[in-house]
Amino acid sequence: MTFEPAPSGRDRRDDGRRASLTAMIAAEPDRLRRRSISLGVAPDDAEDVAQTALLRAWRSIEQLHAPEPGQMCSWLDTIARNAAADLARQRARRPVAALDDDAPDLAAGTSVAGDVELRVILDGALGAIRGLPDSLREPLLLSVVDELSAPEIAERLEISPAAARQRISRARKSLAECRESGMSEAS
Repeated sequence: MTFEPAPSGRDRRDDGRRASLTAMIAAEPDRLRRRSISLGVAPDDAEDVAQTALLRAWRSIEQLHAPEPGQMCSWLDTIARNAAADLARQRARRPVAALDDDAPDLAAGTSVAGDVELRVILDGALGAIRGLPDSLREPLLLSVVDELSAPEIAERLEISPAAARQRISRARKSLAECRESGMSEAS
């Protein structure tokens, strides 16, 4: 995700906050997309949520109390979490059925029951992943979706590589337990 700030005559007193935000996004352009995925947003929607979060952050930069990098990260994470929640609420109000070019051809003997069963399994898996605590879900998704190694995950999450491996292992174990119990949501 690239971010080019739009010139604006309404740049209020931001004490360098916009410059800090721009530098943070330039240094790690996929951060908000990855955060969106770790919050349970589908990878296809993660870029939209990340852009919404960034736009909201840009517009409300004056509300950031302290522009230090750690506090800015937390503030951005909160905005991303709210954008993800807004998308979930919007989808709950207006569920959208995806149109597939590969729609089953009933005349060719494709089993609708098989497709429904697969969808139920996939929905259960997604629910189980969403049910994982953030501390387990985020390292797992960084490992599986972004294909990062344990040392890379450790660096990104500011934990030790051993802790990253342990969290990934716990997440996989929890998902395996869900699978054995019928793919219900993790507790």
